[in-house]
Amino acid sequence: MKAKPFIISILSIPGCFSHFAYSQVSNIAKPNFVLIVADDLGYGDLGFQGSKQIPTPNIDRLAREGIIFSNGYVSSPVCSPSRAGLLTGKNQVTFGYFDNTGPNQTGFDPDYQGLPLTETTLADKLKSSGYINGLIGKWHLGEKPHFYPTKRGFDEFWGFLGGAHDYFTAKPDGTGLECPIECNYKSPGPITYLTEDIGNECIGFIKRHKNEPFFLFASLNAPHSPMQATKEDLKKFSYIENELRRTYCAMVYRLDQNVGKILNTLKEEGLERNTMVAFLSDNGGPANSISNGSVNTPLRGQKTTLLEGGIRVPYILKWPSKLDAGKIVDQIILSLDICPTFVNAAGGAFSEKDNYRGVDIIPFLTGKTDKIPHESMEWKYTVSAAIREREWKLIRLPDRLPMLFNLSNDISEQNDVALQNLDRTKAMLKKLGSWEVHLPHPVFHEPADWRIRHLGFYDAEYQLKQPDL
Repeated sequence: MKAKPFIISILSIPGCFSHFAYSQVSNIAKPNFVLIVADDLGYGDLGFQGSKQIPTPNIDRLAREGIIFSNGYVSSPVCSPSRAGLLTGKNQVTFGYFDNTGPNQTGFDPDYQGLPLTETTLADKLKSSGYINGLIGKWHLGEKPHFYPTKRGFDEFWGFLGGAHDYFTAKPDGTGLECPIECNYKSPGPITYLTEDIGNECIGFIKRHKNEPFFLFASLNAPHSPMQATKEDLKKFSYIENELRRTYCAMVYRLDQNVGKILNTLKEEGLERNTMVAFLSDNGGPANSISNGSVNTPLRGQKTTLLEGGIRVPYILKWPSKLDAGKIVDQIILSLDICPTFVNAAGGAFSEKDNYRGVDIIPFLTGKTDKIPHESMEWKYTVSAAIREREWKLIRLPDRLPMLFNLSNDISEQNDVALQNLDRTKAMLKKLGSWEVHLPHPVFHEPADWRIRHLGFYDAEYQLKQPDL
């Protein structure tokens, strides 16, 4: 009973000391946020997803201690636009971000090839709520100076600006995959193995800022190409005959080890209980001619397609102080939900003017509301557009009739039932078209010939069963 009047007397002292005391009390209550994003990870390539080949004990532990979203989706089947949606809470095509960054195309201004400066990022929002924000790893949202991470809400950046990087080599004067590692808080030394280095830098960020509210974007680039693994990790999978698959498994194993280092550091520093950790992949694993050796089983499709294998991803959320462990949520949950969920948990402000497509999912997860977060979702990427409404999903391509699948009994999208459900097909096609005609022009484009390759992936064969040991 004596503590209450003591706190009131401290906070009632006028001047700066009163403001300082209030800030300290407020900050203690604020959760920390860790967003871990894998790159081109196969849907079936984690233990909790059924993998028999790749031991992933740390990500599996995160799944047991958190909530699994079995219908978790990203907003694009490729890296850059998916990340644009993730960091803004919006379907990125609604602000013209349709494609991956690439060679600038005729008629487009290269100064616009990146996350538009008109958009507010999750880091911007959290900064205004008193957070220190760090990005470790891959950026891929624009390489021009005005797109630099530290101009988009991040206080600290260690990593690379493009879509991929060599895992062993970063040259001070290098270009392409061997470009230098950039950092604004120290002089970066030579890299050892990039996945390991990203993990170590994440640990450093947590330890430096453990006494203040922080947001860490652990943007790992594994298992994105180039396909490079350490000799030690390759030995663990020597029994796998296919060299590409062997290398991929080794890369995912090392990814898991570094996720474990991040989780262990939170626990060791006493931060675990009040830290919200989200884990997902930025899109599905690539297969066929662009394969990195990943397996999206039981999903059909791959990176660059709007089949389930391109956009449904492993997705976990953990917040021990607020969320019960061990749940599996079957409703549609979007990567776009992370931004408003984090902002709201931080005590930040957002309104209809922010025009989020994502929603704060905490009230749904805690049972404060039974309103389903999303009844539907729309996608558009190069040759394809798609819409999902509850269990129904329609995909439209330029060279055939629209395809309709009932995902409740056909998760592998093997049975096109569009002609058997013409009224539903027409209604969903109209909704998709009505949404699409309201989209703005793209701010940049991929090369036109990439579309030919993307279209071919809709007719390709896919591995729908887990590989044996």
